[in-house]
Amino acid sequence: MNHPIVTTAQGAVRGLRQDDGTVAFLNIPYAAPPRGAGRFAPPQPHEPWDGVRDATVPGPNAPQSERKLGSVDMSPYFGTGWSRGEDYLTVNVWTPAAADGDLPVMVFVHGGGFVAGSTRSVLYDGSAFARGDVVLVTLNYRLGIAGFLDLPGAPANRGLLDVVTGLRWVQENIAAFGGDPQNVTLFGQSAGATVVGGVLATPDATGLFRRAIVQSGSGLGAFTTEQAARVTRAAAEALGIEPHADAFADVSDDRLVEAASQLAGIDLRSETHRDPLIGLSPFSLVLDTQPAESVAAGLSADIDLLIGTNTEEGNLYLVPVDKYSTSTARDVDDTAARAHPNPAQLVETYRKARPEASFGELRSAIMGDALFGAGSRALAGAHAAHPRSATYAYEFAWRSHALDGELGATHAVELPFVFDLAHLPQLHGPAALLGPDKPPADLAARMHETWVRFARTGNLGWDPYDTERRATMRIDADWTQVDDPRSQERQAWS
Repeated sequence: MNHPIVTTAQGAVRGLRQDDGTVAFLNIPYAAPPRGAGRFAPPQPHEPWDGVRDATVPGPNAPQSERKLGSVDMSPYFGTGWSRGEDYLTVNVWTPAAADGDLPVMVFVHGGGFVAGSTRSVLYDGSAFARGDVVLVTLNYRLGIAGFLDLPGAPANRGLLDVVTGLRWVQENIAAFGGDPQNVTLFGQSAGATVVGGVLATPDATGLFRRAIVQSGSGLGAFTTEQAARVTRAAAEALGIEPHADAFADVSDDRLVEAASQLAGIDLRSETHRDPLIGLSPFSLVLDTQPAESVAAGLSADIDLLIGTNTEEGNLYLVPVDKYSTSTARDVDDTAARAHPNPAQLVETYRKARPEASFGELRSAIMGDALFGAGSRALAGAHAAHPRSATYAYEFAWRSHALDGELGATHAVELPFVFDLAHLPQLHGPAALLGPDKPPADLAARMHETWVRFARTGNLGWDPYDTERRATMRIDADWTQVDDPRSQERQAWS
């Protein structure tokens, strides 16, 4: 039978049996289509359907503009842009064809700067997880203005509310696909990882998942309500409307997407708060208490956590747009000024830690820590302070030789290895994410299996991260556990 049928709480769905012994179910709704005023409301239950819904082809995704990063081909990561359709709050599910229940479940939240990305991206094919007896779920969520603009008259963080609703769908339905609802791992990358950190700090999500993986996110990445209000005023001015949900409800998705693209560059720094995204995106979570602070207070103390970053995160924002090799001392100082209340001291710390570094390397290192490193370390430390569950840390150090060897161990380069898709042709070439060289033969298999092992058992066989040693697994051709890597830089942010 090539089209197995599974019955969910909303109705039956027909999936596609694949040649590798797995089954894919695509475009299954977990919430109602966000139409009109509903785009700025909490997610609502989807109406049941009669008959069998086709789940063999990809569906629509959240409204978004095409997103590019200079000369590197990021289409495998961002996908092909906006695939139109209102019924886009959906999940994709991959499961073994012979699944008979109680398999670990992994739920992935994609990145894209809170404005782009979707489950349609080729990097998020879950077949390798299903081949390893894991049920893999990917989900779409609201982006940009609909998902994250803080509006009077609307709940905050609607994109995060979508993810929590998706987790509730998993609790209700995943057993029908062979998964164990009591063994769910929530994982995400970049903006998706920051959302995962936000879910860790959301009391309403308690009991919906057992473990979490945060790949290049931040526990300090949320805007304050004051910062978010600046973005809201700018969006309302761009649209010529009042800054209230009722006014935004009458605006088309096309105009919202266009307005979102006009908001880049807003200065969100204040006397008391830095911009956690240093100007790269006008959207993030909006919270008065950062997720790392909530976790430090004890939220999600029973959730096992794997968290890490890549060695050269900032390269993605410099190398493809020809700002790495051309960086100057002033560029380094300007980046530090956006990132830290004492920029001169920060730059001096990085110079001492990297005495041979170029201006581009210093600038990239400061950017990477401002965006991901400092917030990931804060979240790891906050979680490790509550020893009721495990905390593990990693640093992905394998260097891509794309763009004349400069791209390096940059942001997003770990994803093909996590999904065991490093072999995809579109990831290879002088301007592709993994570059022209073949990565180590077993790196993808080993890294993928590490993520699966964590989801299955919560025990990686490494020394866990604690607030003294800060043991971290450095992942490259060889895997080496190190204590408190880059301690000088860490202390500059603490």
